[in-house]
Amino acid sequence: QLQASGGGLVQPGGSLRLSCATSGNTLVVYAIGWFRQAPGKEREGISCLSVSGGSTYYADSVKGRFTVSRDNAKKTVYLQMNSLKPEDTAVYYCAADGGSFCYSDYASVDRYDYWGQGTQVTVSS
Repeated sequence: QLQASGGGLVQPGGSLRLSCATSGNTLVVYAIGWFRQAPGKEREGISCLSVSGGSTYYADSVKGRFTVSRDNAKKTVYLQMNSLKPEDTAVYYCAADGGSFCYSDYASVDRYDYWGQGTQVTVSS
């Protein structure tokens, strides 16, 4: 139901904008989390955005560099990634929580009921 897109190869210091879209209403009625998984590492929760957009969470590793937003009319959630670093290299996933709000345990994969296919982000010179 969810599809992440917008990944690619970017140089350190560059920017990318990821999109998470769906044909149904999942993105409109549920809080959306962003995760990433680097090779050999566990999936890391990096952000969450509530349905209203009024509540957001960011992991310390991305705070100040990444911004999450949503356009409910387009049924799309965005992850703007700036000042990218090689350690940001990973497959990025979006996921829908079963509720409307984000909570302090937003980074727990168990909170999310729906997962999209990931998109690869590679930061390298």
